[in-house]
Amino acid sequence: MLSGEEKFTKGTALKRRTKKFALDVIKFCDTLPKNQEIRVMFGQLIRSVSSVGANYRSVCRGRSRADFISKMSLVEEEADETVYWLELIEELSDTGGELLRLKVEAHELVAIVVASKKTARRQASKQ
Repeated sequence: MLSGEEKFTKGTALKRRTKKFALDVIKFCDTLPKNQEIRVMFGQLIRSVSSVGANYRSVCRGRSRADFISKMSLVEEEADETVYWLELIEELSDTGGELLRLKVEAHELVAIVVASKKTARRQASKQ
């Protein structure tokens, strides 16, 4: 079991990581062509990627393990939706290596969230 300080450190690191991810995606969007189709996807992508970090901040304020699991499910959904929008943009434009890096980061964030939820559920079932 993690100490309070270890939980704080891990939570702070993931807050920073999700915020950096959102900023990286927003900057990436600025480098792409501005045609109408891509512009519509930018809005969806920016909404979902910014929700990852915003919802994770809410997770850190959770009041119970059930609340934690529920809020982590929202983070998981938004991170997975971000992957979807990145994949569509990849298929519609010549994006290069930056998109691949962003997709890897999105997949890693989904994996972290899923693992956290599994751990929380396992701990809840022991109580």
